[in-house]
Amino acid sequence: MASRPGLLTEWPWQRLGNFKYVVVAPWVAHSFYLLATKDLKDIHLNYILIFPSLLLRMLHNQIWISISRLQTARSPHRIVDKSIDFEQVDRERNWDDQILFNGILFYVGYQMIPDTAYISAWKLNGVIINILLHAGPVEFLYYWFHRALHHHFLYSRYHSHHHASIVTEPITSVIHPFAEHIVYFLLFAIPLLVTIFTRTASMVQFIGYIFYIDFMNNMGHCNFELVPKWLFSTFPPLKYLMYTPSFHSLHHTQFRTNYSLFMPFYDYLYNTMDKSSDEVYETSWKGKKEIIDVVHLTHPTTLQSIYHLRLGIASLASKPHKSNWYDLMMWPMAWVSMVFTWFYSSSFVVERNKLKNIKIQTWVIPRYKFQYGLSWEKEAINDLIEKTILEADTNGVKVLSLGLLNQAKEINESGELYIQKYPKLKLRIVDGSSLAAAVIINSIPKGTQQVLLKGNISKVGRTVIQGLCNNGVKVVMTNKHDYYMLEPFMLDTMGEKLLLSNTCMPQVWLVGDGLDDAEQWKAEKGTTFIPFSHFPPKKVRKDCLYYSTAAMKIPNELQNIHACENWLPRKVMSAWRIAGIIHALEGWDEHECGDTILQVDKIWMAALRHGFLPLLNE
Repeated sequence: MASRPGLLTEWPWQRLGNFKYVVVAPWVAHSFYLLATKDLKDIHLNYILIFPSLLLRMLHNQIWISISRLQTARSPHRIVDKSIDFEQVDRERNWDDQILFNGILFYVGYQMIPDTAYISAWKLNGVIINILLHAGPVEFLYYWFHRALHHHFLYSRYHSHHHASIVTEPITSVIHPFAEHIVYFLLFAIPLLVTIFTRTASMVQFIGYIFYIDFMNNMGHCNFELVPKWLFSTFPPLKYLMYTPSFHSLHHTQFRTNYSLFMPFYDYLYNTMDKSSDEVYETSWKGKKEIIDVVHLTHPTTLQSIYHLRLGIASLASKPHKSNWYDLMMWPMAWVSMVFTWFYSSSFVVERNKLKNIKIQTWVIPRYKFQYGLSWEKEAINDLIEKTILEADTNGVKVLSLGLLNQAKEINESGELYIQKYPKLKLRIVDGSSLAAAVIINSIPKGTQQVLLKGNISKVGRTVIQGLCNNGVKVVMTNKHDYYMLEPFMLDTMGEKLLLSNTCMPQVWLVGDGLDDAEQWKAEKGTTFIPFSHFPPKKVRKDCLYYSTAAMKIPNELQNIHACENWLPRKVMSAWRIAGIIHALEGWDEHECGDTILQVDKIWMAALRHGFLPLLNE
């Protein structure tokens, strides 16, 4: 929102929320009706193709979002190296409003302008007219309109909304108040209307021009330099006809320079080109190699979780992952992504953060949760993890933390396999069990005297049991086999606190993997379920309280956090991921994998000292 919102700031359908797409539903329904009831020769394809073109524009923009986020997380050609926050993601979540707006105007224009019936498939003269009109009137009028928007009166009421994003993403390009988009459409409509009325318009010209506008808009705001130097060396006048991402980024950081739409010619003509444009381009294109200190290695969970990665749909990634009704519509692409994982044999970068002087990246193994349970996939997954560890070690990474099932005992003995195979590894492998245990121990409600243990016992679960018993809290178990397996790990004084009973039902349950619905129904009303597993239990009971998996609130100094980690709330990070960061900040020189556990109190105090806070469950 602009600092002093002016007239026509809001979109007409803003209050409809996610139901805004109904505004084009009548025309879309009419298109399908025509296809179902008439022969193709009796239907104007110009009208029918409007809806598919809207979908293709959305897909085009989404591809740019994913590419941009991938490159800004890993590329040395990043232009503005600053943080994006959740506020910016929320502000830019309505990026498809302008596509809906254009769709409505195209539908209305088709019905109100008779000459649209003469739009053919291809006409060269119409393409030439379009190019000339864009380079002339459109670019000229946009330049002066843009300069007017930077006058304090219009800037405070309209354009400041767009410039709230200093670090741009592709979709930043279309984040403007409704009033601005009305003017932009009128400008871009000049070549289209002229070719329609002169009967030189063609579908190739229309689609090509709209694609050009979207492409240049997205490229100019992608925040990484991708235009090669040889392009300008081969054809020097191109620098006046095509801007670069670094050229437009200066407009977002300097505000009073580089006003041009796509052609810098007018900035050169009116002396508003930023003097550092060439230098910033050279620096960005050359890039700057950096050493990453910490890598967190994770993987997608459900098929739909691919959309919730930072590289996925920005608005979904900025919220905790949960099942929604519209997931069904996205199943086809989810299945395509699953098939893709069978053939993709390398991890990829999805996120880049910084805390103090520590640079952090999140890498993803392209395998879903269910694939980790397939016997014939375990060797391939293990090879992927091993390859990633060796790559990180070669690149100078100091600490690599294993997230989710990448530390599964069945896969690699909680990472111990790699230490034994490569004893000269320079990086340290961390499974985060000690911090996860510390978080769980410190989340037990005050005054709790006994807890019930349910589910499969893991390394974290065993550490939590030892810690609680040492603190004087009784741990009740119902599984004899697990009870006798745990006894050797307990000191004599602790063993007195470990009980075997099928009748005792405490109000606090510690739950691991394997807890089924029937077991949950045995709990008394008001029971608190605290998971020590990587994945949260299914919430069966509405009359009980379910804690989050082990996690902590992040410090404000942790930069570039604008995506949620799986099901966790905003600005909350899993203990397993935090553990690697703490390991690097403290400069610890030991692995934490296999059966190795760090001092629970030591890592807990270190996490608090570096600004991580307990996640209070109320």
